[in-house]
Amino acid sequence: MSIYEEYKRKLRTPEEAVRCVRDGDWIDYTLSQGQPVLLDAALAKRKGELKGVNCRGYFMFEPIQIVEQDPMQESFTYHSWYLSSYERKYWKNGWISHQPMYYRHQRYFYERGCCKVNVAMMCTSPMDDEGWFSLHFTSSTAKPVLDAADIVILEINEHLPHTHFIPERQAAGWEMTRIHISQVDYIVEGEHHPPIEILSPPPSPEEVKIAEFILPEIHDGAVLQLGVGGLPNILGEYLADSDISDLGCHTELITDAYLKLYRQGKLTGKRKELYPGRSLFAICAGSQELYDWVGSDPTIQCDNVNYINELSVIGQNSNVLAINGCISADLYGQVVSESAGTRQISGTGGQVDFVEGAMISPGGKSFLAMTSTHKDRDGNLCSNILPKFTGGDIVTTPRAAVHYIVTEQGMVDLRGRNTWERAELMISIAHPDFRDDLIRAAEKQGIWRKSNKR
Repeated sequence: MSIYEEYKRKLRTPEEAVRCVRDGDWIDYTLSQGQPVLLDAALAKRKGELKGVNCRGYFMFEPIQIVEQDPMQESFTYHSWYLSSYERKYWKNGWISHQPMYYRHQRYFYERGCCKVNVAMMCTSPMDDEGWFSLHFTSSTAKPVLDAADIVILEINEHLPHTHFIPERQAAGWEMTRIHISQVDYIVEGEHHPPIEILSPPPSPEEVKIAEFILPEIHDGAVLQLGVGGLPNILGEYLADSDISDLGCHTELITDAYLKLYRQGKLTGKRKELYPGRSLFAICAGSQELYDWVGSDPTIQCDNVNYINELSVIGQNSNVLAINGCISADLYGQVVSESAGTRQISGTGGQVDFVEGAMISPGGKSFLAMTSTHKDRDGNLCSNILPKFTGGDIVTTPRAAVHYIVTEQGMVDLRGRNTWERAELMISIAHPDFRDDLIRAAEKQGIWRKSNKR
């Protein structure tokens, strides 16, 4: 049987494909651009018919119909590994739950049986002439999910490219970026899928100032890991206009900031020790231009996040600079990046992976950036630097791992600092309106010396 005959034999309508779902099943949607919109809509129509069906996914930016149509979880309960802005609204309403993880560990949850998958359903690129479907921008975690599934359903999205893998890894048997027709149970085609552009907001004035503090720390040959938000974009613009050269990319998330660097000839990767001349990533989020570039340039290569975010892999490159955002920090140097009190904002993701990976890297540095203040619901100005965390805040990066913390007020290096020094440094980058209160709190907590500056 040819691959095309096999394809035709496995072709189903969305409604036919989701008939395989049974009461109590665990379903997996993978993430973001892999969101199976047609299958999700068809499955949601079975509300009231099914009972106790659980679904995992994360970082979704389109309505999830099994949530939208069943907010009271009569039939379906959705669990997110990492909340997008869209999923955050669901969480706020109590419609979904959150599953914490270090991103690099997610593969193990599926391989070691911690996460059962009865049915995996996701969007992939169209099949190529050899029978392969690319896992595109979901390669960070999709393959272990598909391998663990009893039934695999692929939904074809004509917008998704065939991304490029690391040849040396594939030759060694690590097939993490694609799946063959022989491994698929059902295939679904449908009407036009909308492009899934995930655009960052423009940088705030505070983020511009933070970027100005970080920029002098970036030098020729640095290997960049940039997180999400406006800060990476403004850094990309600054670097594109600078005289810094031969930057490299080894990142969990590849964004439009790297495209800006590439267009200005700054992103060459020539000085990387691990796969020089190539940019490695696990997930991709940004504009259609970014997707077109990643899909067409064979030097932009993706792999499972277990590999990309592995500390020993990150540390094979010298001068890794990891730049990520956070929400708040305390006087001990603990950093919160995923919650505000008990309110879940995002997830642990790979921040800790790159903070510690940069520490291993010769010449490596990590930066955790935030604004020094925020306004509460009543419009009151509040400090993002707190005396201590007592409101249920979830510490993402422990104080022992933190290197630089940056606000629009300044940048401090916490490596090797004792508790008294940390308190003084953290207060120095707090908003001036809150510094006296923080000093009094530090005195009460026993981490402020009489000789410390006021």
